[in-house]
Amino acid sequence: MKFSLFVHMERWDEEVGHQQLFENLTELALMAEEGGFSTVWIGEHHAMEYTVSPSPMPQLAYLAARTTRIRLGAGTIIAPFWNPIRAAGECALLDVISGGRMEVGLARGAYQFEFDRMAGGLPATEGGKHLRELVPAVQRLWEGDYAHDGEVWQFPTSTSVPSPVQKPGPPVWIAARDPASHDFAVASGCNIMVTPLMKGDEEVEDLARKFDTAVGNHPERSRPKLMVLRHTHVHPTSDPDGWRPAAEAVARYYRTFDAWFGNKTTPEKGFLEPSPVEKFAERPEFEVDSLHKTAMIGTPEEVVERIRYYEELGVDEFSFWIDNGMTHEQKRASLALFIEQVVPAFADGD
Repeated sequence: MKFSLFVHMERWDEEVGHQQLFENLTELALMAEEGGFSTVWIGEHHAMEYTVSPSPMPQLAYLAARTTRIRLGAGTIIAPFWNPIRAAGECALLDVISGGRMEVGLARGAYQFEFDRMAGGLPATEGGKHLRELVPAVQRLWEGDYAHDGEVWQFPTSTSVPSPVQKPGPPVWIAARDPASHDFAVASGCNIMVTPLMKGDEEVEDLARKFDTAVGNHPERSRPKLMVLRHTHVHPTSDPDGWRPAAEAVARYYRTFDAWFGNKTTPEKGFLEPSPVEKFAERPEFEVDSLHKTAMIGTPEEVVERIRYYEELGVDEFSFWIDNGMTHEQKRASLALFIEQVVPAFADGD
């Protein structure tokens, strides 16, 4: 089992500045490297303060200069917002800057709010066709000269400049949920990243089955890697109620996600209030007690047990999703405890 850190700058009000948030993110990434994590992942989001990341590339380039071992994942970039030539070139440049440590995750996108501002109002549900066209185009551009005549993009013979250090290119991960996405990823020689969101481990089981089915359908391909991304918080065993602040913070995070996803209110200066608690009266998965069980929240012993089960399901990488609305000090303490008491339990499997 490998471990990675999924991290963004989170801003819930104007009390903390962006410079401080970037310093906080850097500290967490350096802790992850020192703690033996394989990768730090930073995604792409636009015009929303609760996930500050208009491009992961400059952040990861900075971290490349501050680190020596940890791999640097742009995960995920949103396919409809990227021309294939730009995507191939920027990923390759980060691979050069980092000495061959770049990885890239690609997704179709989810927030209609972003599509309204970045893709001319294209329905977010149509992002899949961009993803399916972008992935092979980028792979071909990394290989050399390639002309493209697709439904979305058309361009004459081009190549990725610079060329990536890794051959044939940086590892590619696809954010997948439905069987067709799993099948596309495996057929394309890509790894798969999944998130159960607020669902329980039965969702992890289902996603692992979809992955296994896709792998079985493509014996011509080597088995790719499977990564599970979970909101994670570890609290000391001596504090039996230590789970509650984390579960409450994750609940607010998901209610905020709901507000942005609903796209019914215009944000003010990039801020949007969480959807009211009353909206979820018939949605038990949003309740604090439920999130205590579904998110990766618990003592080191409890977290080890659950990740062991993921390992049994065939999960290759567990990504510690540290975005949850808690303070930097709380996040730092949780990550330190994870490094000290969870990671060593899997040392034999590295």
